[in-house]
Amino acid sequence: MPPSPDRSSDPRAYDLDALRDRVLPHAEGEVDDSIPELADADPDLCGIALALPDGEVRGSAGSDVPFSIQSAVKPFLFALALVDTDGEALDRIGIEPTGEAFDAIKLESGTGRPPNPMVNAGAILTASLVDGEDVAARVARAHRGLSAFAGRTLEVDESVARNEHLLGDRNHALAHLMRAEGTLSVGADDAVEAYVRACAVLVDARTLAVMGATLALGGVNPVTGERVVPASVACDVVSVMATCGVYDGSGRWMRAVGVPAKSSVSGAIVLSAPGQLGAAVVSPPLDEQGTSVRGHLASEIFSRDLGLHVFAALCYRRRYDSTARASDS
Repeated sequence: MPPSPDRSSDPRAYDLDALRDRVLPHAEGEVDDSIPELADADPDLCGIALALPDGEVRGSAGSDVPFSIQSAVKPFLFALALVDTDGEALDRIGIEPTGEAFDAIKLESGTGRPPNPMVNAGAILTASLVDGEDVAARVARAHRGLSAFAGRTLEVDESVARNEHLLGDRNHALAHLMRAEGTLSVGADDAVEAYVRACAVLVDARTLAVMGATLALGGVNPVTGERVVPASVACDVVSVMATCGVYDGSGRWMRAVGVPAKSSVSGAIVLSAPGQLGAAVVSPPLDEQGTSVRGHLASEIFSRDLGLHVFAALCYRRRYDSTARASDS
């Protein structure tokens, strides 16, 4: 659909604070309570950020408030696993959407593979595939890689990591199931530890937007100029984000927003608009699919206003044709 007539389609002039004010009254949804740190999140937090190809990063109020990245880390773990296995990760993990919850105790029938890298089973496996002779080495490699995506050294919230590990019964169950199927080659506890420590990395909306932009721009960080992953890896990751990144809401997301994205139970959404920019929104109250309510709405609005929908030309044509038919009748 075309940009709204009252808003600039230039991301450098786009009023992110006005967008934030527009979505703030939407108080629907529930804050995740799977661990105490998430349950204590401020439901009124809302931050929006854009990261542009020239390295400029723009953010609204609230865009510098830190939070644990949680499931928004999954595309980046997948990218690192693809690099470190020379693409073998594509054979170890499926890439099809499931239509089920992100933590469903389910593997592919006949193969024992996780259905895709954006659900917990797939992310646990990708975390086990990054380089390292033991769990400590894999954790360190993942941390370096995530920091390269961010363009700065990231910190880990140790309390989040500890509680994710202690209270993540379904993650442990998934890891043991993959061990039983012969899919997971490291110890189940080690695989979960590597995954939850990645989920416990602290970011803010501005940093997460830079990470999204690094994928959107073919693997090159727009702030540092560093090539973090090959363009082919970025293409693979963004493609899977488009089909699986918002779990069983991915189809609705792509129709309404049209930008590959990954949601998170911390209320964060990272978006990668191919060749254009990266974006991030954080607001903890979640809908039934585990996606930020305000984040979904904000993403839909700025995607429309900035013409980011991957099928923007077709959306515009649909609106044009509808208008023409109405004027002819």
